[in-house]
Amino acid sequence: MNPITVIIADDDTGMRLIERKIIEKAEGFSLIAEAHDGEELIRLVEEKRPNVVFLDVEMPGKTGVECGRLIQDLDPSIIMIFATAHDQYMGDAFEVYAFDYLIKPFKVERVLQTMDRIRERFLRENDTPLPALRRPASQATGRLMLRHKDGVSFLDMNDILLIQREDRSTVIYTEGDGRYMTSDTLSETEARLDPQVFFRCHKSYIINLNKITDITPYGRWTYIVHLSGTKQDALITHEKYEELEKMFS
Repeated sequence: MNPITVIIADDDTGMRLIERKIIEKAEGFSLIAEAHDGEELIRLVEEKRPNVVFLDVEMPGKTGVECGRLIQDLDPSIIMIFATAHDQYMGDAFEVYAFDYLIKPFKVERVLQTMDRIRERFLRENDTPLPALRRPASQATGRLMLRHKDGVSFLDMNDILLIQREDRSTVIYTEGDGRYMTSDTLSETEARLDPQVFFRCHKSYIINLNKITDITPYGRWTYIVHLSGTKQDALITHEKYEELEKMFS
């Protein structure tokens, strides 16, 4: 497995040193950049596309939560771990689906446990899935018109597997490794889909219910949805998972 790439962001030089030492100690991780403020962090994330970001909540330029929202819109698969001396920001951090929230000063063992869970997430191939969703969904009909800079495209809705925010655009993945980008927002796209087939499982994802193969844990209160016909995964929140269970009960 390739190293799991990490960027750390904190305006405290001493804290960056501590996090750097922890990452060096953790098996399978590689630190690729450091940022001292929010603006620099966003620039580095856009340039280097890490797997994991450690970020302070209180930083100059942009707060960690503001950065988290921008990172999520850029690439929602990036794992975010917030670190702060205060716990009042925990709710805001988990609104952007933080993998974990560390209270400074934290113990090295506590951070290594989190990194173990991240490594297992990347290594996991034979997870025991959560209870299967058994109700067959109705099949979508019709076509979806996509607006983009070159005009419009038309897609068969039956071919759509996953829709997600990516690079601040809406991207649609279809059967046969198709990938289509549109200037429409995720909400605008969702409004034109069959709600019996397509499900908004996360702020950044819409999935085809007919294509779910299994769902596995991810961080706190969030899960990963695996879909047939694509290597792309989606995230689903705990609340949305409970909603999905009711739909299939």
